[in-house]
Amino acid sequence: MSGAVARVPVSWVFDVISPFAYLALPRLAELPPQVELRIVPVLLAALLDQFGQRGPAEIPSKRRFTYRFVLWRARRLGLPLRMPPAHPFNPLAALRLVIAAGSDVRAAGTVLQAAFRDGRDLSDAAVIADLAAQLEVRDPQGALADPVLKQRLRENTQWAAAQGVFGVPTLVIGPELFWGHDAFDMALDYLTRPESLADAEMRALDTLPLGATRSAAK
Repeated sequence: MSGAVARVPVSWVFDVISPFAYLALPRLAELPPQVELRIVPVLLAALLDQFGQRGPAEIPSKRRFTYRFVLWRARRLGLPLRMPPAHPFNPLAALRLVIAAGSDVRAAGTVLQAAFRDGRDLSDAAVIADLAAQLEVRDPQGALADPVLKQRLRENTQWAAAQGVFGVPTLVIGPELFWGHDAFDMALDYLTRPESLADAEMRALDTLPLGATRSAAK
């Protein structure tokens, strides 16, 4: 008699500010049935600060490339894409809304699609109120001001940083991180064949010596 299939915990870490999270969202349906998916909204700005990084929008040439790549990639994937009226924007209310609505795929999808499919302004209180109604979150002003909910977002972000998550979206599978929508196939391969990241060549990369550091380069 065969036993029950073991559940595999997988965390999808994202910020609603990321158009790449919108591009990755449909692929969550491709995760195998044994996956127990946890949706983890985080504040990307705090992760950038934690690891001393600058965001793509903080470097003008990278900002231009990033937005053009997002649009090109969406077209290749057959996904409608319309950027919000300004980017980056303040994502706090939208992140708290996802948590208030249960931190599930429906909540994440509703908010991400509003921002990057419909081009809506997630920093607009009226937009947040409309999305809250769609997600059946009563009294959104009260809910989003709840200290418990604010703390949940902080804890999510602290947890992600402790795992080493440095960007979004990221799939966390055990000790492994799969960053970016374009790493999804790598994550699927790992779920099917975990040994794919355990061969000698892969292990050697973990201990590859540093030849120079930026502060030492003159």
